[in-house]
Amino acid sequence: MTDRWAGPAGRHRVAALVTPPQAPFELGCVAEVFGTPREGLPGRYDFLVCTEHPGEVTTTAGYTMRVSAGLEAMATADTVVIPGWLPFTAEVSPAVLEALRAAAARGARLVSICTGAFALAQTGLLDGRTATTHWARTDELRIHFPRVQVEPGVLYVDHGDIATSAGAGAGIDLCLHLVRSDQGASYASELARHMVMPPHREGGQAQFVPAPVTPHTTGESVAALLHWSIAHLDRPITLSDLAGRAGVSSRTLARRFDDQLGTSPGRWLLTQRVTAARRLLEETDLPVEAIAARVGLTSATNLRRRFHTLLGTTPAAYRRAFRG
Repeated sequence: MTDRWAGPAGRHRVAALVTPPQAPFELGCVAEVFGTPREGLPGRYDFLVCTEHPGEVTTTAGYTMRVSAGLEAMATADTVVIPGWLPFTAEVSPAVLEALRAAAARGARLVSICTGAFALAQTGLLDGRTATTHWARTDELRIHFPRVQVEPGVLYVDHGDIATSAGAGAGIDLCLHLVRSDQGASYASELARHMVMPPHREGGQAQFVPAPVTPHTTGESVAALLHWSIAHLDRPITLSDLAGRAGVSSRTLARRFDDQLGTSPGRWLLTQRVTAARRLLEETDLPVEAIAARVGLTSATNLRRRFHTLLGTTPAAYRRAFRG
């Protein structure tokens, strides 16, 4: 592994902190999104792997990897990722805790994949905040760190300055989400296309748990209803419309959305409308009023209000930042 940053200055620097025994898939998720050059897609990140004690780092797959960069790499990173932490009950050393807290204090974004949340929680930076980890470890996270508000059913939680993902595969979902936040929906979608991945995976990790994480049963999948809704975002769609199309009561549909997606039908639909608006802002010169009509938000005023609620910015500012 390289021990120095590559590429032109000014690009977003991502440092992955590894520790033995390192789970290679979790590290691979981060490297695939932030550290893999792709033909025809301009690179916007520099990626570096670091560890507390540079040298040979064992993995859970039976091989070792050589990591040359130490904790000093975290001092200049824009994002620091902890791609798993094994064993998840292992204490984080004082040096690593200090490096993580220092990175957060100077404004770096801290991210954990899967059990990496246990290491992140030891810094105290998750206290009073929502976070997630692999569904099989959410109870342990809650028990070991009672000040952390554990969300067991989601794929990831992003607070802007700190983010956590569920199990290993959800690390890709989180990393693509971070790219979308950093670089815009179009760039993230193109990257996902190169990876043969959906740019945004529907649902939370509740759908993968053998026993439901909520007391409700999941019932029939809402996948077909989601596809129909996305294809008809220009229409005014109500909860009653969705329930009628699914052939169930509004209450039953709301329960299915909560079980399978961890959100309400209205919230999910609003997110899809704003996501569609983001793409149009990036890829077209359409005025905001026309975009609002295309995504079913009826007026420029409503689009601006919803945009600010979900993204904390305005459509005009978003277009200036991400128009390719």
